[in-house]
Amino acid sequence: MTRIKGGLLHAKRRRGILKHTKGYRWGRKSKIKVAKVAKMKAGQYAFDSRRDKKRTARALWQVKINAAARKFELSYSRLMDGLKKKGIALDRKILATLAEHHKELFEAAVAKIRG
Repeated sequence: MTRIKGGLLHAKRRRGILKHTKGYRWGRKSKIKVAKVAKMKAGQYAFDSRRDKKRTARALWQVKINAAARKFELSYSRLMDGLKKKGIALDRKILATLAEHHKELFEAAVAKIRG
């Protein structure tokens, strides 16, 4: 029986990996063993960074809400507690947008908590 080496599939797989590592520096863009590792690490970094992005966005929203709440002599935690107790279901992203761009609506939410 003749031997089938599968050169076409092997070359295709190599091309795919090298296509992903295009633009990397040194051997990471051209040497298959190093490129494989670089591609895997890049995937890990991308995964972690997507989580970090969410974390930093939430922290920024909290800062914006706190800054707006302080103008009404409220702390961030008291504001969030008041919203929860009154049953006002606004998430932090929406609250931060209201605090930054729609101050009158944010003020109305604070007034509902107080009064």
